[in-house]
Amino acid sequence: MKSEKRTNKIISVLQARQKSLHVIFENIHDPHNVSAIFRTCDSVGIGKVSLVYNIEKFPKIGKKSSASAYKWIERERSKNIKDCAASLKKEGFRIFVSSIDPDSKMIYDLDLTQKSAIIFGNEHRGVSKEAEEIADEKFIIPMYGMVQSLNVSVAAAIVLYEALRQRQIKGMYDKSEYTEKELEMKIQEWINKK
Repeated sequence: MKSEKRTNKIISVLQARQKSLHVIFENIHDPHNVSAIFRTCDSVGIGKVSLVYNIEKFPKIGKKSSASAYKWIERERSKNIKDCAASLKKEGFRIFVSSIDPDSKMIYDLDLTQKSAIIFGNEHRGVSKEAEEIADEKFIIPMYGMVQSLNVSVAAAIVLYEALRQRQIKGMYDKSEYTEKELEMKIQEWINKK
């Protein structure tokens, strides 16, 4: 029997889950980066992510480094970024990707309160050319130093917390995105997790 405190925590976490905010991991290599991004996804209320690993081997993720966030987030695998994005677009998601393209918007100028899927790419190569081509919008994180890029897990945290900020202002964490039936099923599923 699970404690009432744990059950209440599960309910409050699930009620804040943002089904309309999605992350796509595209060939992220380092298990520590993958784990850190999973932790950030959990902390901002993302319940499901997509994993596109068609170049890199999927990294082994430890419970310790992900602080068990990995077990609270649903994962779906895709063979390539085009199929992954097409599937999400059919569900009404807009695809966002970080790019140093001169036409990229500042991260703070995006509307991340709409159905948003954000692609984060490989530590060395960044996102693929295909990802840039299928993106609805490209963005940059402002930087004023000599270094041209951030660690992918740091970039993910910045972007996802900007989404959280926008969504909090709009009250999106105050009302569950799950139907009552979905919420009941999820609560039971999570109560039974070990």
